[in-house]
This record gives sequence, structure tokens and C-alpha cells, in this order.
Amino acid sequence: MKIKICGMKYPENIQAVAALKPDMMGFIFYPKSPRYAEPLDENVLKALPKRILKIGVFVNAPLDDVLEAVKKYALSGVQLHGSEPDEMCYTLRAAGLIVIKAFAISEAADFKATDDYEGTCDFFLFDTKTPAHGGSGQKFDWSVLSAYGGDTRFLLSGGISADDAEAISRINHPKLFGVDLNSKFEISPGLKDVEILGGFLKEIRTPNP
Repeated sequence: MKIKICGMKYPENIQAVAALKPDMMGFIFYPKSPRYAEPLDENVLKALPKRILKIGVFVNAPLDDVLEAVKKYALSGVQLHGSEPDEMCYTLRAAGLIVIKAFAISEAADFKATDDYEGTCDFFLFDTKTPAHGGSGQKFDWSVLSAYGGDTRFLLSGGISADDAEAISRINHPKLFGVDLNSKFEISPGLKDVEILGGFLKEIRTPNP
């Protein structure tokens, strides 16, 4: 089970969370988000272990703006959380970046939107459908995941909390790649509770008996 911790912004907190050895860390470049990351300390990001993939999160940003942030912060990949077309995903992936495309989910029919993006992304991310672009802290009904029959692996997002490790371990879907953790592990927007995160990671990484 891969772990992505999203919404990071504070240098000391970034370093403390990195010590938990997540697989990915997400930095939000959407000005309307309370977890808007800029200005980021470039040196802190560049000093992160290479095994931790640095993912920039964007919402309907122009391609040039995305590439500028990638270069500035030496990002490993991008997560597109708006209505970005499949052509943009293809272009970014062709540039050597890891590409994650987010989809808002509330019912089985919502997975239809992934069809046009097959083959253009490394991963999908399934988040709770809300009026905003993620960050709601709300879960969707995970039982609808059984309706997803695509070929692209996915990250599960949306309101995951420290109490969900067991429920996540029971999700039996061949394309479930990992989880995306954010608001339910925070002291305040962008500031993660390292102790609670550490406990969850230990539980989710422990093999079931």
C-alpha cells in the first residue's frame, strides 16, 4: 500500500513527515486552497530523499505554469485536480513526469469519466465529489469502487482518517495502488500531526495476520 501525504507547506513539518518515509508528498499550487504551498522553501524540497516523490497539485493551471513549478521545485510529478484534458496529461507524461489525474466520485457512473484518460496517466485519484476541488474531508461510499474496471491504478482519497486503516485493508480491488492522506491528519490546514500520521502508517503497513 503506497502512501501519499498531501497539502504540505511548512518546512519543519515537511522534514518531520519525510522522516515517516511516505512514498509521495503533495504540494498544492492552487491559490484558492487553504493549503496553498507557495512560497515554498526550494532547498527543503530539493533536500528530500529521492525515494519520496514530490507531486505538485494543480487545478486548471496553464501548462506553462505547471512546467515552471516543476522546474523550480524539481518536482517528480503532477496531480491534476480540475477539468484538464487528456492531451495535457499525455504531454506532461511525455515530458518524463508522473501524472495523476483526480476524479470526483459519488456513484458508479462517475467512473465513466476516466475512459478518455486511459493510457495518458500513471495513476488516477478518486476523491469525494463536492462543489470544491477536493479537500472536503468527506468520504464517498467506497463500495462503488467495485464498479471501476479500468486499467489504470488508483489512489483512494477523500476524508481518510486514522481510524480507517482496517477498512482500507479490506478493500479488495486489483487496481488499488495507495491512499492519499490530508485534512484528517492535520492540526491546521497544511500542518500535519506527525504522531497520528506515524501511527496510521505503521498500522496500514503491517501485514494482516
